[in-house]
Amino acid sequence: MVFSIKTRQETIGKLQSEELDLLIIGGGITGAGVAIQAAATGLKTGLIEMQDFSEGTSSRSTKLVHGGIRYLKNFDVEVVADTVTERAVVQNIAPHIPKPDPMLLPIYEGEGATTFDMFSVKVAMDLYDQLAGVTGTKYANYTLTPEEVLEREPFLKADGLKGAGVYLDFRNNDARLVIDNIKKAHEDGALLASKVKAVGFLYNENNQIIGVKARDLLTDEVFEIKAKLVINTAGPWVDKVRNLNFKRAVVPQMRPTKGVHLVVDAKKLPVPQPTYFDTGKHDGRMVFAIPREDKTYFGTTDTDYQGEFTEPRVTQEDVDYLLEVINYRYPNANITLADIESSWAGLRPLLSGNAGSDYNGGDNGKISDLSFNKVIEVVTNYKENKVDRLDVEEVLNNLESSLEEKTTSPSSVSRGSHLEREEDGLITLSGGKITDYRKMAEGAMNLILETLSTGYDLNFEQVNSKEYALSGGEFDASKVEETVEANAKVGIESGLSKEEATYIADYYGMNSLKIFAIAKEIKPFEGLSLAESARLTYALEEEMVLTPADYLVRRTNHVLFKRDGLDAITEPVINAMANYFNWDETEKVQQIEEFATILAESDLKHLKEEE
Repeated sequence: MVFSIKTRQETIGKLQSEELDLLIIGGGITGAGVAIQAAATGLKTGLIEMQDFSEGTSSRSTKLVHGGIRYLKNFDVEVVADTVTERAVVQNIAPHIPKPDPMLLPIYEGEGATTFDMFSVKVAMDLYDQLAGVTGTKYANYTLTPEEVLEREPFLKADGLKGAGVYLDFRNNDARLVIDNIKKAHEDGALLASKVKAVGFLYNENNQIIGVKARDLLTDEVFEIKAKLVINTAGPWVDKVRNLNFKRAVVPQMRPTKGVHLVVDAKKLPVPQPTYFDTGKHDGRMVFAIPREDKTYFGTTDTDYQGEFTEPRVTQEDVDYLLEVINYRYPNANITLADIESSWAGLRPLLSGNAGSDYNGGDNGKISDLSFNKVIEVVTNYKENKVDRLDVEEVLNNLESSLEEKTTSPSSVSRGSHLEREEDGLITLSGGKITDYRKMAEGAMNLILETLSTGYDLNFEQVNSKEYALSGGEFDASKVEETVEANAKVGIESGLSKEEATYIADYYGMNSLKIFAIAKEIKPFEGLSLAESARLTYALEEEMVLTPADYLVRRTNHVLFKRDGLDAITEPVINAMANYFNWDETEKVQQIEEFATILAESDLKHLKEEE
């Protein structure tokens, strides 16, 4: 189904000429999640995004779908239960995207940010497994001795190492999660346009918002979009959208923080599995080191951010912090700035008014030692059938509370979400974590459908979003490996190597079959392999790629995790795009320069040149 520059103008025409039931402002994961549910439910749905889909925040995460074991340091069982349940739902509707990848949690003596020792981490992991429903499966947790840890990860710091826990977590392709929600919404009739910016609101006689004024950033045309309801899902930009209404005072909701990740070659930092560890800086924070596509990336920072939202920059301070942490934890690695192949910085859309648990170091305070020991004891007895579930609940519900909200640390700002319909009629859905996106969208849909029913006498039967597959995810989630293998055979028959076919089958799910069909029909672009040519053609025709960065940064992993092969394909990719879009020489040069700027930022050229 065509979703490209060829359909974009028609989409914008329909946005201008039709009254929508719902207009969504913001095409990150939150807006994409609302779009797929609204379109599948039958609402006349529109979405505008001022950048590329997922460009702002949703392609800049740690690229995991967390289970939240860290919440168990305070035995916040409800949060973990909700998180692992929702993670399982996402894995079911998008089985080609979140992939199980067990996490290693090394335990060190005297480094208590995790509050875990070898005994308590085992208790916490057993509880986590029960909540995640993986007890007794191949993904059940286990512990390692110090010797076993160092055999697996010989670069890890040996001093003080007591052992490690290994528990289930999932790697994620954040940008792919967004685009496959967007493509499914398009398939169901939603009108979705990137590079279109909301610049003002439309009002009725009662000063209620009934649409937006929008600017097409490709043509500079300003036009109106009318909608019964408008929802603001703009992530860190939520307050900026709210402030487009000059008719009333707006109390800020957001406190964005910046997260930075750095990528090095796996040979320089060999990490066989995702590893999650205390920084060793006594700052209450944790850092990840994660293998991906022959690279290792590590992060994240978590600092308050006041600068330009569109392109947050990796600073020398960010790099110094992460290099100090990684070289402390892997003392023989000796990573330097010169070793960094690529990087990314993203803003977290955190809520300012509610300090609380955060996956990356924040918490709701500390439980007392007495309560902690009581929990260890009762959970242990429960496992040995000495007490029943009610005894466990009694202890968990009556923890001695020394919990205090923390409002000074960025890491302690709530990762929760907030949904409200404001006095001008604007619905705002803010905050949240990528793991919770579907659940957040479902909550918003409940409000949207109720409002359409009471205010407009329009009634819809809401789609069951827990079972509604994303584009590419239309297969049995329990048979991922078998599906990849079967689809890869089609790719091999289409002229691709086994490695190329398997990679594409794993990356795109059932949409890989469309790419393999393209491979059968086309001749490779000059300078590109058949596999790359087929992927690029698919991205241009069905994934609304409009710029080189759309393809090389967000539809593929070329910039972040395939940097060593990027230079050879950049010019051929841009040449193929220039032919597809009929760019003249001026436009082509501009596109080359814009991508070069983006690549220089990822390469940290501004820091390396100062050395």
